[in-house]
Amino acid sequence: MAEGIGTVLVLGATADIGRAIARAFAAGGHALQLAARDRARLEHEARDIRVRASAPVALYGCDVLADAGGAALVDELDPLPDVAVCVIGLLDGRAERDRDIAARVMRTNYLGPSLLLGALAERFEKRGSGVLVGVSSVAGDRGRASNCVYGSAKAGFSAYLSGLRNRLAASGVHVVTVKPGYVRTRMTDGMDLPAPLAATPDEVADAVVRAVRRRRDVIYVRPIWRWIMLVVRVIPERAFKRLKL
Repeated sequence: MAEGIGTVLVLGATADIGRAIARAFAAGGHALQLAARDRARLEHEARDIRVRASAPVALYGCDVLADAGGAALVDELDPLPDVAVCVIGLLDGRAERDRDIAARVMRTNYLGPSLLLGALAERFEKRGSGVLVGVSSVAGDRGRASNCVYGSAKAGFSAYLSGLRNRLAASGVHVVTVKPGYVRTRMTDGMDLPAPLAATPDEVADAVVRAVRRRRDVIYVRPIWRWIMLVVRVIPERAFKRLKL
């Protein structure tokens, strides 16, 4: 087991990226806590991990859109994990034209995960140790016409993680922001993703494990995205409005 990492909580463990992250940590000998809405899929994933890695796996229900949000989950965790990785998110192209879907996208990508990680941060801060990982998106680096709802939610989440990282810096708690770029998952199925820019879930998982061990602050899973988004951010607004992005 890697030094400094014990039990790992994966929030959104039935998503493709969540499953890959859970398997990567299990392969390193870490005990797992998996949380998601779908208990049946969680059970299936737990069986698979136990066969692959013989790692102890505990399962928890978690719905960040429920009235209680993630608060109930935090009270149930036993033990309190050493690392918590949040991959909860939702991409839905209809959000630009549908108010209800837009609200769901915003709550799933920003409000719910932020409140849940905030609740965990309180426990970690009181203990004086731990790592919180939030999987955000390059879409939050600058608002674009094609995904302003999703992008704005991810921008909020990235800003929250940044603030949390700075608030907890002296407490022994570290916060990592992960920006994958395009990832080949069920959520992007059918999209024409450029090969040089599209990662796999396993690639994201490996990057997350390295970031936790090295206590990185902000990572782009494929380094090329750092430079792409740097260019996107410096384009003057007057010119940016004319681009079809």
